[in-house]
Amino acid sequence: MLNALFGIMLACIGVGLFRLRRKALWRDAFRRLYQRQSAKISIAVIAIYISIGALDSVGWKDPATGNFRSVIDRVFQRENERTYSAPMAVMTTGEPIPHNLAAKHIFGTDGTGEDVLYQALKGCRTALIIGGLTSGLVTPLAIILGMPAGYFGKRVDDAAQFFAAVLDSIPSILMLVAIMLVLGRGLAQLCIALGITTWVGLFRIVRAETMKHRDREYARAARALGATNFQIMTRHILPNITPLIVIGVTLRFSGLVLAEAVLSYLQIGVEPGTGSWGNMIDGARLELARDPIVWWNLLAATSALFVLVLAFNILGDALRDAIDVRLRSS
Repeated sequence: MLNALFGIMLACIGVGLFRLRRKALWRDAFRRLYQRQSAKISIAVIAIYISIGALDSVGWKDPATGNFRSVIDRVFQRENERTYSAPMAVMTTGEPIPHNLAAKHIFGTDGTGEDVLYQALKGCRTALIIGGLTSGLVTPLAIILGMPAGYFGKRVDDAAQFFAAVLDSIPSILMLVAIMLVLGRGLAQLCIALGITTWVGLFRIVRAETMKHRDREYARAARALGATNFQIMTRHILPNITPLIVIGVTLRFSGLVLAEAVLSYLQIGVEPGTGSWGNMIDGARLELARDPIVWWNLLAATSALFVLVLAFNILGDALRDAIDVRLRSS
């Protein structure tokens, strides 16, 4: 199911980018985006993460066990070591009598002898699914509630604003914990919980931009020509506020990935058997008290998380500079 969701998410992103490139505004924005070296590097980094996630979603059943094994699983298909081993070591670590390793491990192994690099790669798909699926839930909700609130105002705006203010007044971490305790641990449950608690910010952006565009000349002209309110919102206002929505979703993507790591560290995120950087960090916190200190498990998870979050932040800033006319003019 999750593999299908990941494939659908990639297909939607590809179709969306193809359709956007056909519009003159977005072609110009993409051209300016590709002229920035930092943007090209961030896109390349994100593409690598997406490729790893795709390889972890594509696979087939093992004839011997009947279990699904992805390409990543088969590449790292080997027997676990006895226990810890340092990065690129040839002997185990922490045993009274060290033993030879069956293979070299770039980032070492954990307490069960599993390759740390393999665990870090398994976390890519989880992070991308959480960021992509949650964004797919938040964006339509923010548009459906934000555009009518900004366009009609009055009681519609008051009702939407009241609903958003009530949710925003509750601390996000407490609401996340409560929702996860009700729904249970799992990747889909975590996406739903994050979607419920993170849509308010994008809703306010959509509402404010709709209020600004509803009285513009093109909206008045469409209204004078007999266009309905629904047609004005969907055919005229929505295309004009789409760039800001894209920027907002891109900048919030990194926050969703960080939220998964925090919740998994608190043991209310994804299930323990699911590859997750948060689960790696949670499992590594007690290893820092060992003698000798086992630091490579924590370093691998935090490094993978840091690089992905940094790449999305840089891409979001570059998108804002490429799309926002006011920034270009200044």
